[in-house]
Amino acid sequence: MTTVTTKPFAHPALFYRDEAEYLAGTVPFVRAGLEAGEPVAVAVPGENLRLIEAELGADATCVRLLDMRQAGRNPGRIIPGVLRAFADAQGAGRRVRIVGEPVWAGRTPTEYPACVQHEALINAAFEGREVTILCPYDEVRLDERVLADAHATHPVVIPSGATAGRDSAAYAPDHVLGRYNEPLPPVPDALSFAFTAQTLSRARHVATAEGARLGLVDTRLEDLALVTAELTTNSVVHGGGSGELRVWAENGEVLCEVRDRGRIVDPLAGRRPAARDQRGGRGLLLVNLVADLVRVHTGEKGTTVRCWFAP
Repeated sequence: MTTVTTKPFAHPALFYRDEAEYLAGTVPFVRAGLEAGEPVAVAVPGENLRLIEAELGADATCVRLLDMRQAGRNPGRIIPGVLRAFADAQGAGRRVRIVGEPVWAGRTPTEYPACVQHEALINAAFEGREVTILCPYDEVRLDERVLADAHATHPVVIPSGATAGRDSAAYAPDHVLGRYNEPLPPVPDALSFAFTAQTLSRARHVATAEGARLGLVDTRLEDLALVTAELTTNSVVHGGGSGELRVWAENGEVLCEVRDRGRIVDPLAGRRPAARDQRGGRGLLLVNLVADLVRVHTGEKGTTVRCWFAP
């Protein structure tokens, strides 16, 4: 059985080479949580979810099961919408266990930087909490860079075939966050609209008109309108009073981007669930919850937020 630390927060990476090692590392972890009376969630890609569910048998009914391909397609959604949503719903003083697999072989190069940033930020998001989050990594299908990043974002690693974890000598989440805060590729052909406080409504209409022309309909068009409104308002309030909106199509999806002169100094911005009595400060959170992917670059000259929407 895979063993993990009993510190208030634990975030081990589990490396596996085949289905047998995957189940040997995850299922005993889940069952140990159930035996201890701990709430347990499993959020992994659908094919792996079915493996764990079948192995658990009747115990699967006691576990919150989520397909990470859907719940966590946007890595920026995983902390507030999956991990914190489950942990925060449990009673005070109860330790929580989660199996979370945000990185899989089908992740695209465009998605991957957001995945790494998510893994690095888990440590700050749950510091001091009574939570264990076990993250499996496919040692065969993932490339060496991904495996190296896993060592850098997890304080404890469990080598493939092992039953116990060890401290990661490469653990450096802040370095990873800085390294993947990379400029987004330029897009030469896109509708562009410069906005100010006086033209926020116009910016939203420009975005939705272009989104509709590019194929978005119904709720997807509403999502684009919401994201545009939140990002452009943030730019006016926090980004120097103005910004640039761009909308275009790429690989069958519609993209929306907002640039301004502001800087995001809180790496967890948009990844914390909003308190019930909180007023304002929900803009980036809403963006993460409705977009299919969100990438952010912030630097000396300002911030760019780029969002993807599948039709």
